Formats: sequence, structure tokens, C-alpha cells
Amino acid sequence: MHNTTLDSPQLSRRSLLKVGLLGSALLGTAGLTATLSGCSASTPKAGFAVLRESDLPFLEALIPVLLEGAVKPAQMPAAVGATIENLDYSLNHLSPEMLKLTVQLFDVLALPVTRGPLTGIWGSWQNASKVDVQQFLQRWQTSSFDLLKMGHASLLQLVMMAWYSRPESWAHCGYPGPPVV
Repeated sequence: MHNTTLDSPQLSRRSLLKVGLLGSALLGTAGLTATLSGCSASTPKAGFAVLRESDLPFLEALIPVLLEGAVKPAQMPAAVGATIENLDYSLNHLSPEMLKLTVQLFDVLALPVTRGPLTGIWGSWQNASKVDVQQFLQRWQTSSFDLLKMGHASLLQLVMMAWYSRPESWAHCGYPGPPVV
């Protein structure tokens, strides 16, 4: 006789409920706070299709940490700007649901009431050191909450795709570029 029972999943029903409740509470609090404070303006910053003024300090703190080693320090400011431009372009081409989730993630990271407890960065992103940002990324990558792990993976993928789609990034990884047709 064959064993037809399924192995028990790593995420129990209780854990799933906890993650769901935590995520709902977190996003609900962030959304309500953002709405009441006017912080979550859906209006993009001038020159951008999606990214808002409130998103830029976080991205300007995050991107140099993620690109460290791939970009020379003297070229980092230009690389950060170029990555933000490509990220905005990519976000503008996401499905409406994926864009909504990404904007919610950026809201959670921008609001002090959620940023501090979730990232360990209690002050503004402009005052966060490279070590602070690295610790935040490590905290989310190794979190026991799948929601934070997914947030880490999303941030990493968004930034890496935005940077490595730029021709100036290709030399670092040995990519000669697309074939000329």
C-alpha cells in the first residue's frame, strides 16, 4: 500500500494566521497613518512616473549598500540616480496589483511608526548609516516572519533588476551586452 499522506508543511495553520494578522495589522496601520498624515500621496515626484518624494530617501540609502562592490565609490552617486530612474520605469510597467503591493511596502518603510519597529532604523533614512541599512537587510533576510523575508527579496530583486538592466553595469559582471541585430 502506498503512503498517500502529505508531509506537514513548514508553515503551520497557526503560523499562517499569525503572519496574516501581523501583515494585515501592519499594512492597515501604515495605510491609515499615511492617509491621515497625508504622507502617502499617490502623486509621483516631478520627473517620475511612480516614485514619490517619500520613497526617495529610502532608496537613496538602500541602493548604495546593495551596489557596494559592483560600483566604484566615485561612480556611486550616478549609479544610484540611474538605478532610481530604471526602478521608476520598471514600477510603471508592473501590473496594478504588484504596483499596489510595492507602494505599500515603500509606505511601511517611509513611515516612522512602522519603520522603526520593523527595520531598527528609528530616525530618518537620510541619517541611517551603511551599517544600519546592512543590519536592516540582514534582519529582514533572516526574519522568522515570511512577510519580512518576502519584503527583503522584493527589494533586492527590484534594485538588482533596475541596476543590471543598465549598460554601465555590464562590464562589472563580464556581460558584453545584447547581440547586435
